[in-house]
Amino acid sequence: MSVNNKNILVSTEWVADNINNPSVIIVETSTDLNSTYIKGHIPNSIGWDINIHLKHPIHRDIPTISQYKNLMDSSGISNNSTVILYGDGKNRSATWTYWIMKLFSHNDVRIMNGGRYKWIKEKRDLVTTISNSTKTNYKTYQLNTSIRATQEYVREKLNDPNCQIIDTRTYEEFAGLLTASPGHKQPEIEQKGHIPNAIHIPWDDVITKNEQFPSISILKKLYESHNIDINKEIITYCRLGHRASLTWYILKYILKSPNVRVYDGSWTEWGNSIGMPIKKIGN
Repeated sequence: MSVNNKNILVSTEWVADNINNPSVIIVETSTDLNSTYIKGHIPNSIGWDINIHLKHPIHRDIPTISQYKNLMDSSGISNNSTVILYGDGKNRSATWTYWIMKLFSHNDVRIMNGGRYKWIKEKRDLVTTISNSTKTNYKTYQLNTSIRATQEYVREKLNDPNCQIIDTRTYEEFAGLLTASPGHKQPEIEQKGHIPNAIHIPWDDVITKNEQFPSISILKKLYESHNIDINKEIITYCRLGHRASLTWYILKYILKSPNVRVYDGSWTEWGNSIGMPIKKIGN
């Protein structure tokens, strides 16, 4: 069975048909807008850099409430807007943005399946002109903390049989060999390894070669093969939270797992903290 819920996931065709719909705001998200959005983007879309627009200005944390409100206002997004997210990196920037927007309780936010990769592969229109947004007055609400796990929360759940922790990083990171994906700059993190009892399911195992989400049946088989019970509580993590957000999105919105959280502190926080229990392959 394919994923067929336009309330969470839309096709490139749907986006093309709604480019001029005033109630739809299309957002390209990226870690480097200069190499993506600036070179060409979906007509009428706006661009957000997740390391600038969706990050606390001082701390390694989510944006402040006022920062988030200012972003919504300047982007022309109202509380009733339908927000369509797409990006590079197999859409992990988009799912991270989706998680942030759900933290701030935005109701109608969706992912464009296949992201930037699929749009370009289909030779759809790209423009370099940047659209002007009509400023809005976005109303912010209390954070939805039910989808976020803190370090303390994760530690309390380490030996809870009703909670499963999924490490979405590469094998090299999980095993304690590297601090980041192979081929990438290795950040200085005090300790390598993984959270005890974590189940290793790399984030990109759940994305097809054409960067789309697989069918529901394939996703169910994948998680069942790792003995994941989607009816139990699940916590996902990686190094920064971005990869973990994609797994969170799949579990919560495609497979309808009722209680899934992202540990956004992830390994950067856990591996740099004093006294945190750590496992490595072979110990």
